[in-house]
Amino acid sequence: MSKLEEKSRTKVNHTVVQEAILETIRTIGVIGIALLAPNVIGALHKTNLLPHSRESEVVKSAASRLIKKGFLDFKEGHYTLTNAGERILKDWQRADYRIKRPRKWDTKWRVIIFDIPEKKRAIRTEVRQILIEAGFKRLQDSVWVYPYDCEDVIGLMKTDFGIGKDMLYMIVDQIENDKHLRQEFDLF
Repeated sequence: MSKLEEKSRTKVNHTVVQEAILETIRTIGVIGIALLAPNVIGALHKTNLLPHSRESEVVKSAASRLIKKGFLDFKEGHYTLTNAGERILKDWQRADYRIKRPRKWDTKWRVIIFDIPEKKRAIRTEVRQILIEAGFKRLQDSVWVYPYDCEDVIGLMKTDFGIGKDMLYMIVDQIENDKHLRQEFDLF
């Protein structure tokens, strides 16, 4: 394996371990040093990213880097997530919702319709923000359009937010008066 590939793989592994640490602390809240490594190691065993002989050492090293970056606090033997840690964790998780754009448009529109209840307002706001960042265009309040295949991303969003029944994915051949959409997506 070339040096660039090795360096890239190491960087990805570091990010995955750091994300697992932040997610574990966010889920559990304040967590003691004795509980951090076993919880994170358990979460990462399925990925085969940690070298088995040095699991605890890798987790502690990653936690130290997160403290230096200001994403974690360590006081009185306990780790807590900082506001900056919460933000970076959201950024990393949103990276899962990026959509690859093909070279050629298949002339079909992907329409997303959602009706997320008021009691899930925070999730509704998060879904809107993800759609905006992914490049979707709003047709109406809860109707969004995109010109490329995004079924996997929408499926992931439904699962992650538990909104499977509240969101519909449609593939549409035509949208009336779609000239403005074609211009916005640069499809001429």
